[in-house]
Amino acid sequence: MMGKRRQRREQQRRLERFQQAAGVRPEQEDRVVPGHPGRSLARVALGGFLTFAGIGHLTFSRQEFQAQVPSWVPLDPDLVVLGSGIVEIALGLGLISGKRPKMFGHLATGLFIGVFPGNIAQFVERRDGFGLDTDRKRAARLLFQPVLVDWALSSTRQD
Repeated sequence: MMGKRRQRREQQRRLERFQQAAGVRPEQEDRVVPGHPGRSLARVALGGFLTFAGIGHLTFSRQEFQAQVPSWVPLDPDLVVLGSGIVEIALGLGLISGKRPKMFGHLATGLFIGVFPGNIAQFVERRDGFGLDTDRKRAARLLFQPVLVDWALSSTRQD
């Protein structure tokens, strides 16, 4: 009787032989992230964070997020919050899935860079929200944005 690990390896070999015979080779980008378990954990954690934040945009924190939309954005704040929530959920689930990690990592990076002007507006306009009720706390939030960018890129890097 074969062990489970051995069965999985045998199934993987059969799949690879079939793909080779059929002339099909999965693209590197379509594979689940191989490599360092810490990197995978960081990717899944970021995905969970984004999914949770996106759900918050659509439900329990909706009004709080609406108050964070800068006054210069020419769209209805509720529409901005709903749209960004949907995007965050999609990115979060994509990161958790492990499929096309580099793409989802770059898209998450784009999101973090894209919302940065709103974070600056929150600081400049002294808008309170999510416990950011002092200039010092709002400034610390600004300094956290590069950490999010690095988190998205480093957790989805493929060696």
